[in-house]
Amino acid sequence: MFIEQAYKAKHELWRYILGILIVFAGLIIGNLPFQGALSIVHGKPLLAQFSEADFFHTFSSNTTLTFVLLPFFIGLLAIFVAVRYLHQQDIRDVTTTRSKVDWGRILGMFFVMLTITGILTLVDYNMNGSNYILSFKWQPFLILCLIAIPLIPIQAACEEYMFRGYLMQGIGVLSKNRWFPLLTTSVLFGLMHFANPEVDKLGPIIMVYYIGTGLFLGIITLMDGGMELALGFHAANNLATALLVTADWTALQTNSVLKDISEPTAGVDVLIPVLIMYPLILFVLAKRYGWTGWKEKLFGNLKALG
Repeated sequence: MFIEQAYKAKHELWRYILGILIVFAGLIIGNLPFQGALSIVHGKPLLAQFSEADFFHTFSSNTTLTFVLLPFFIGLLAIFVAVRYLHQQDIRDVTTTRSKVDWGRILGMFFVMLTITGILTLVDYNMNGSNYILSFKWQPFLILCLIAIPLIPIQAACEEYMFRGYLMQGIGVLSKNRWFPLLTTSVLFGLMHFANPEVDKLGPIIMVYYIGTGLFLGIITLMDGGMELALGFHAANNLATALLVTADWTALQTNSVLKDISEPTAGVDVLIPVLIMYPLILFVLAKRYGWTGWKEKLFGNLKALG
């Protein structure tokens, strides 16, 4: 079982508290170059507050994207440091229950979801063309690809290792069950996105999507005994968002192929992924990998490895 992997390591409460502080310190350090660059350009102190306009429009979108993604690279390194040296745990044990990481699962889920997202975007563009403008330009788009293709999977991996890996296992061994870490990490994952501009634009209902996505990723992690499928899904979702469609009100404003110029509203479209798309994907994955024992894997108590 995936959560029980933490029993192989040092798993006292204080270690997880210190580990979380190490990760937050890494994220703060990773944000200093952007903060410093903004301070220099606007002639403000290093820790000054900047407006949303300053944040998004001081530099080119590709430069801004690089600055935005850098903290996740440092944060992922911080997670690996905490796991390896604070908990004396093999990184593989935070990733999977298999003898080695299944890259076939990661890449398979990545390319399938990237393809599905691309097809759905193309269909919507053809059905609702007035909602988009074609913003594709070769040079900035190629630069975007050079930035996004390596860094966005790292950003997704940082979030997955933090929520579905480190915190899922830590909360699990402390609570001694599976349902509590599943729900807790899903809510925390949603709350992490609360500061996104999408929440201001669409309202709190968008949190249903964020928390629902966290729950979906947690379920496939527990059912599959590893984060591989979650890593592939998350990376594909974020990369498709960066490369295919941008909007003035989203957290990732990029030199994408299309720009959504419609007035956004949060209605039933927020619920469709959570209530229809994710259950359908779960059904397909369960058939593909022969998942059984749902009640035990999602709600059962933990048994220490010995």
